[in-house]
This record gives sequence, structure tokens and C-alpha cells, in this order.
Amino acid sequence: MASNVQHLTQTIRLSFPSLHNFKASDAFTNKSLITTFPVRFSFHSSAKLTTSIRSLPVATASISYRSSCTFTWDDVVRVSQPEYSPDDSSDLRGYFEKIKICNRGSEMQSEFFPFIIEDQVVGYTHNRFASHLRKYDDVFIYSENNGGRFGSHLKLNSKLKTADERTRVVGEVIKCLGEEDLIPGIRNELYPVTSTFGSPIFFSLERAAAPYFGIKAYGVHMNGYVEKDGQKFLWIGKRSQVKPTYPGMLDHLVAGGLPHGIACGENIIKECEEEAGIPRSISNRARPVGAVSYMDINGFSYKRDVLFCYDLKLPEDFVPKNQDGEVESFQLIPVAHVANVIRRTGFFKPNCSLVIIDFLFRHGYICPEYFGYLDLLQSLRSGDCS
Repeated sequence: MASNVQHLTQTIRLSFPSLHNFKASDAFTNKSLITTFPVRFSFHSSAKLTTSIRSLPVATASISYRSSCTFTWDDVVRVSQPEYSPDDSSDLRGYFEKIKICNRGSEMQSEFFPFIIEDQVVGYTHNRFASHLRKYDDVFIYSENNGGRFGSHLKLNSKLKTADERTRVVGEVIKCLGEEDLIPGIRNELYPVTSTFGSPIFFSLERAAAPYFGIKAYGVHMNGYVEKDGQKFLWIGKRSQVKPTYPGMLDHLVAGGLPHGIACGENIIKECEEEAGIPRSISNRARPVGAVSYMDINGFSYKRDVLFCYDLKLPEDFVPKNQDGEVESFQLIPVAHVANVIRRTGFFKPNCSLVIIDFLFRHGYICPEYFGYLDLLQSLRSGDCS
């Protein structure tokens, strides 16, 4: 067995930016459940792998949001089993790693300066990205640090008075930047630009541009669960391979951004129908249960996201059916096994892990006796939750 494990660990090939051809033998007997994981993740050059079965697959991987993941549901089921790894469910380190992945780059905050509208900070823009905006001086104005309240900052031209006018002219600039590949993945979906949730909307901004202006973006994420014989199960989705972001990764049953002009509750009902075929007669029972937040800086991108969390208890016989082509398939998995997948792997879209960890707290799967309990609970709101 020892020689087989040595052979297994030697098959890892780490090449940047991807981990290729992760192969392991299915031939082990007893309780070993090692299998083939043809998963492609992107790693930073400082990434390290330890040669132990417990570290396979690597839970600390930094995942490229455009890299394709080709693991299967069989892989998910195997790694979720209690026998797969000797790790303890009370060990919270795997959860902390997922929090860390969503909260990178705090040391880079000094490279960004405020985006100001009507004396309110609505976002943050990287100093080099802002240089691309200077040629649009009929829209954006850069103000040097003159000792004032905000220091160096970006603002809109004072001639732009109304939200509609700002939305239109900023949208024209975003279109140009998209054509120059400075803002990839234009979606033609507008997000409201505000200083805090529920405050007046200054204008609306293309969703893909939101992190480049560091505006607060809000979303709704729902855990759909079933109870059978005293055990709870979560419906988990696998994202389509053609999704522009995080293709092939695991996801909630229902999730979506919060666009301009729709309330959270109505948005969750809409997303339930589109993503899982859940009729309004069932989805209107979804309960709002709180929010998580994170702050992630990567290059010119400054994500300040708040996710409103919902729970929906589903009928035992309900089977979700995707309606919009964004989900490849669904599986019903015991909650304790979903927790194992989060702790042991990078299979989930990163921010989904935060919402499921919140679910684990609220449903008693993470207990106060576990070392780091309060720190983990607090870290679920590492961003500006306002």
C-alpha cells in the first residue's frame, strides 16, 4: 500500500497556471476511495502541494474564474465520503481557506483611489485603470490630492446631473473599454450604483464593469434543501461548461446578481424559475436568513460583494430542472457530505462556499466547540456589509 501511495503522489504534475492530468488508481481496496480527478485549476506561482492523500485534491487552490473544471459527479461523491480522508469534521481550516480565497489583495488597497459621486464614496478605481478613463474627460474627471476630504479621486463630470444621463454616457464608455478588452465579458446587465444598500441610486453600471469601479454589488443566493428520515440534503448544481465565469464548477441550487429595479425577494423567485424550474407556489416560501460579504482585489478588479442568503425547504419528490442553460445538472447530496467537499476541494465556485458555510452554522453542522468557531463566523462578513 505504501509503495502505491508513493506512486500516486508522484503522478501530480504542477505547471503554472494549471494542474493537469491529476491521476490516481482506482485499484486500492479496503476503505481507500482515491480516483481520477481530471480537474484544471489555476495556481499562483507560490502554491505548494504536500504529498499526502489528505491533500488530494488541493483545497487551497486559487481558482481562475475562467478556467474550465472537468471533474464529474462521481468525483464529487467519492471525495465527499467520510472514509475518503482521515480529516476531522471539527477541523475548520478548509473553511478558512475558502474565506481567504474570496478576500485576497488587501495589501493592494493603496493602489486604488475613491470614486466619488455627490460627495459620497461609491467605489474604488485602480490608478492604472483610471489612466484609461482620462481621455473621456467629458464623463470622468480625475482630481489630484489637494488636501481635501477624499485625496486623489475619480468623479463624474459635474454636467451629468441625472441618473439616466449618467447611465447612458458611462455605458458608452464601458462599451468602448469592452471593445479594447479592458473590461471583458460584457453582459448588458445593469447594477445600481449606490453608497449603501437601499440608498439613492446615482446611476446604473454594466455588471462586468462593477469590479473595475469597485462599486458594491449585491446578489441573492439560495440553499435548497430536503429532509428525509431526519437527515438534511442539499440540491447542488454544476455550472455549464459554456458559462463565461467558473464553468463546470459546483454552485447553489439558485443564485444570481441583484440588478437594477428588482427587490431581493422577487429576484429569488425569478431565479428559482430560471435556474431550477421551481414554481412560484414553492419559491415564495424561501426565507431570508442573513447575508455574507467579502472584499477581493485582483489586478484592476476590486470586488465588494454582499450576498443575501435564503433557505428553501423543498418537497422530497421535487427534482430541479434548469430552464436557462446555465446549469449542466443537479445532484441531491447529504449536507455533511457537501461540507466535506467544501473543506477538502476547490470544486465549488468560491463565493458559494461562503453561503454554504453560513448554512452549516445555522443548521448546527459547525459547533461552538470547534476551534476557531467565532473567528470563522465573523469572517463570513469580511467585506463592507452595508
